[in-house]
Amino acid sequence: MKKTRRTIDAALKAKIALEALREQSTVTDLAQRYQVHVNQIYAWKKQLQDQAVRAFDAGAGRDGEAAHELEVE
Repeated sequence: MKKTRRTIDAALKAKIALEALREQSTVTDLAQRYQVHVNQIYAWKKQLQDQAVRAFDAGAGRDGEAAHELEVE
């Protein structure tokens, strides 16, 4: 019998990554609680840290990129 992969939505990934950033519990505990691999939590945590600037950037997103390209031209 073929085992299908579990898909985790973006909201749950963000929740897990935020919990990992808070460091109230260990990454190992989070991995056991949410049944994901430890390396995956570290990857989501790094991705959240790298992309956090975009949440507060006024020009972030498709509209911001298009406006920036128009300014360059």
